[in-house]
Amino acid sequence: MFKNVNYSILIVLTIVMGLAPFTPEPHIVEKLRMLSEGTLKRPIDIFDLFFHLAPLAALILKYVTSKRTAS
Repeated sequence: MFKNVNYSILIVLTIVMGLAPFTPEPHIVEKLRMLSEGTLKRPIDIFDLFFHLAPLAALILKYVTSKRTAS
């Protein structure tokens, strides 16, 4: 699935999307705090959390699938 995507591209996307917006605080930090407090209820907030975590999920999936095929 992610065989043709370079690790460097996924790493850069993960960092940029993970830290965006850079001020006042990254959305991932805000949404994870909302999740821990039990206030992550609006659909837009849930979508925003998944949207910002998508590159990290893609990076993990690429790593796992590449290790499985290498074995």
